[in-house]
Amino acid sequence: MKKHILCIGDSNTHGYCADPGDCADGGIRFNEDERWTCRLQKALGDDYLVTEEGLSGRTTSFEDPINENMAVLPYVYALLKSHEYVDLLVIMLGTNDSKQRMNTTPFVVAKGMERLVRKAMTVDCWAPGKKPNVLIIAPPPIGRGMESSDVADEMGKGAVETSQELARYYAATAELLGVHFLDAAFCEFNSVDFMHLTRRGHAQLAEKLAQLVPEYVK
Repeated sequence: MKKHILCIGDSNTHGYCADPGDCADGGIRFNEDERWTCRLQKALGDDYLVTEEGLSGRTTSFEDPINENMAVLPYVYALLKSHEYVDLLVIMLGTNDSKQRMNTTPFVVAKGMERLVRKAMTVDCWAPGKKPNVLIIAPPPIGRGMESSDVADEMGKGAVETSQELARYYAATAELLGVHFLDAAFCEFNSVDFMHLTRRGHAQLAEKLAQLVPEYVK
């Protein structure tokens, strides 16, 4: 059986493209040659199966008062069981948790991630004889330009500051739980909303993960 890499995330995993000019198809979603999950699959080869579970607006454990069913925590058991066996669970969330209406802080967002990972680790979805294997990715911090973009009201005040501190808190969470951690701050985001990956950013993330995944899945 192939080694199964399950990727849970938000719009940056779903492949939302804020700049249609950056997308080969000119749409609002990067295609299968552009999204980091698909590029990772190609880089890893036929011995791996990379599954994307991306939902725009998704959070760790915080319910959005405007958009329903955004928190993945209540669904993580069913989600993991539907994709068993899982050899590595990759979680990249936190940007939407940083919205002003969520009323969070970097510490609280990290607690939401901790709660999600702890729940995932209890699910009997892991490959036979294998322990839970999780990689937490801190998404690229939101750029200051977001505050003067079209999504400024959607994200609200404080979102930039909260997102910029997530990597530090996520690193501590990963160490506490004994799981893997990656700070994706090296990935390029666009200059439209300053928080979604560009085509190049998707390629950068895929390239880095292609180096790490074989080390994490043996």
